[in-house]
Amino acid sequence: MTRPIFSAFLLLTCGLATKAAADTEYLVVSGGPAVRRFEDLRKPGEQHDRWWGNFIRTARVRMQEINASAPKGTHITWLVYRDGYVRRAAEERQPLMQNIESVPKAYPFINLVWFRSTEELIRYINHGPKRGSMKVSGFEYFGHSNKYSFMFDYSSDTYATSTAWLHQNDLRRISGSAILNSAYCQSWGCHTAESFSKVWKRATGAKMVGAVGKTDYSDMHLRDWHVGLSSGSRWVR
Repeated sequence: MTRPIFSAFLLLTCGLATKAAADTEYLVVSGGPAVRRFEDLRKPGEQHDRWWGNFIRTARVRMQEINASAPKGTHITWLVYRDGYVRRAAEERQPLMQNIESVPKAYPFINLVWFRSTEELIRYINHGPKRGSMKVSGFEYFGHSNKYSFMFDYSSDTYATSTAWLHQNDLRRISGSAILNSAYCQSWGCHTAESFSKVWKRATGAKMVGAVGKTDYSDMHLRDWHVGLSSGSRWVR
């Protein structure tokens, strides 16, 4: 008499576990590109972002991979730093905003959210549309960074520096309940593993893969649009 009850309980709990596993949100963040008028002041070998879409195409390819491998029902949200692309679009006289907005039209599993400040990004991480029941199961960043910060507008608003960033000291503002300890987190920016990753782990409970040294966004078409590593750099997991 107990076997049917146990079987029913097993089916119920397995169903709940499957629902819980799928009821999560994967966040992918794209910082903005440098503007050409600032980068043209540098020596050719030291210039950044000759192409405006470095942090867009790589993120799109990665989101396709996530969608193909994540548990069914995982929600993918793409947070893009708006002002960097507004500035670059004005400089190039190209409809870059529309180009970015065309991505979720072609790939409907992507939810595009523009952000303009650190506060807006942190607010989304903490509260999202359904953050009470939908935890963050993954977080990846494409953009400029140094060992202490993600720099969303490096050499965009001000030459060779940033006025919009997520500093490791800001990470204490991220809710400890927003991100699962098991979340897969990776920064595809430079130097993250040299300090930022450690503070991220203390603040969120989740490990972050990052680079010791510089990452490489050049010639990505030769690597199927995947970010590489500069000579002497390595990933730390």
